[in-house]
Parts: sequence; structure tokens; C-alpha cells
Amino acid sequence: MSTQRNNLKGSLILCFASLIWGLAFVAQSSAAENVPPFLFNSLRSFVAAIFLFGVLLVRKAMTKRRIFPTEAPSRRRSLLSGLLCGILLTVSVNFQQIGIASYPAGTATEARGGFITALYVVIVPLLAIFLGKRLQLPVVGAVLISIVGFYLLCLSDGLDSIYLGDLLMLCCALSFSFHILTVDHIGASVDGILLSMLQFAVCGLLSGVLSMATETVVWEKVLLSTFDILYVGILSSGVAYTLQIVGQKYAEPAIASLSMSLESVFAALGGWVILGNTLTSREFLGCALVFLAIILAQLPQLFAERRGRT
Repeated sequence: MSTQRNNLKGSLILCFASLIWGLAFVAQSSAAENVPPFLFNSLRSFVAAIFLFGVLLVRKAMTKRRIFPTEAPSRRRSLLSGLLCGILLTVSVNFQQIGIASYPAGTATEARGGFITALYVVIVPLLAIFLGKRLQLPVVGAVLISIVGFYLLCLSDGLDSIYLGDLLMLCCALSFSFHILTVDHIGASVDGILLSMLQFAVCGLLSGVLSMATETVVWEKVLLSTFDILYVGILSSGVAYTLQIVGQKYAEPAIASLSMSLESVFAALGGWVILGNTLTSREFLGCALVFLAIILAQLPQLFAERRGRT
């Protein structure tokens, strides 16, 4: 009974985090009209890094726990992990933001971007094959269903119906998959909040360099998107990340993944309610199939955890 209550509590916390992440697509879409992609990701990442540094300072004051490990090997591991994850995060978020900015006006940007990005849930088990893990039958089904869903969402009217943004979002999903596997591999040996702060700092720096090298900035227009930058930086990257840590303490991993996969649904709903972007019937069916694939890809982990408790 306690496990069920914990899963319920964890799921509610993670669903709230997913709502924040889903609405971040709306903020990113709105900001894309005023802020170049590299600059947007530089600013949002620095805001996130500063916020998480504040979280670490509060934790230090409450628990006397140091921000950085005192041992040199642990400190070096944290810095190198933050650098590696930061590079992968830079690639991922810039594919995503450039993709969002690439969609033509009137497109259901948030829904397409949210559901295509969420394909990392299907891609991760595929990449895990190269790490020696066996491919489960439900994952095979999820891959096939996701291909059909992607077709209906982006290709049902032929190649002319696919946007550059769709391809960039697919690259984003692939890049996020590598990021997730990397965090999964090194996460246990590094403090989670510290790792997140470091990766956002690296992402902010690298994106800033790319912005200075390639983008023309009109700061008057950037200021118009201050709310969007703060929302994505503080709420999406800072608060939602903290909620993820708390929620995963209560919910089992598979339950947690199911709850967090609602991000794509909230992205579509946010685009519809806030920006008035609607889906065609084929796009809606494509989104539904992609979401079904996301759920199906997580079933092996869920069944494995259930068997482990019996």
C-alpha cells in the first residue's frame, strides 16, 4: 500500500514537472520570434546555472554540505562530467531551438516539436544495444509504431509536408538520447544538482560563443522575450529539474518515465490553448501513435520492476 502511495505522490510531482517542461515549448516558440537560437540557449542556460548555484548555496547552509567535493579525484570527475554533459546538452538544445525557429508560421510547432523530441524514449533502448543490452519485443513494437506516427505527423502528404524543423527535432531527440545515456552512466558518481549546474554553465558558454560568431542580435527585441528566457531558465531548467529529483525518490523508474513522457502532451495542449495552434486529423493521429510508442517502450522496465518486487 505504501508503494502505491509513493508512486502516486511521485507521479503527481513528476506530472507537474512535465507540465512545466511542456509549456516551455510555448515559451521557446514565442522567444524564437525575437531571440536568435544560440543566444536564447546561452541566456537560458546561464539563468539556469545561476538558479541551481543558488539551490546549492541553500543546501550548503542547511546541511553544511560543500558545493564541490573536497577530494581532488571527485572534484575532477565532477568537472569533467559537467563538461561532457554540457557539450551534449549544447548540441541537443540548439538542435531543438533552431528547429522551433525553423517552422513556418501557422504550424503546430509545439506539438510537432514536443512529440518528435520525446522519441528519445524510443531511441534510448535502441542505442542501449551497443552497450550490450538485449532489445525487448515491446521496444521493437514501439519503434515500428513510432515510425508510423512520425510518418502521419510529418510525411503523410509526401516529402513536401516535412519541415526542416522536423528533421532538426529528430536530431535533437537523437542527441538527447546520447545525453541521457551519458548521465545514466556517470550520474551515480556525481552530485545531481552540481552536475546540472555545471552542464548548464558549459552550455551557456558554448552557446554564447556560437552566438557571437554567427548571429546578429537586436537587444531591444531580446528584452521583449525576458519572460520566456526566465521561464525556461528558472522554471523549466531549475524548478522542474528539482521536482524531477524529488519525484523520482518516490516513484519507481518506469512510473517516473511514464509521468515525464506527458511533457509532449502538455506541449501540444499549451500550443493549442495559449497560441491557438491546432493539429490536422492526420497530425493528431501521428501524435497519438508516437505517444503510444513512448508508453510501449517503457513496458519492459515496468514489468521488470514488478517482477523484482514479487
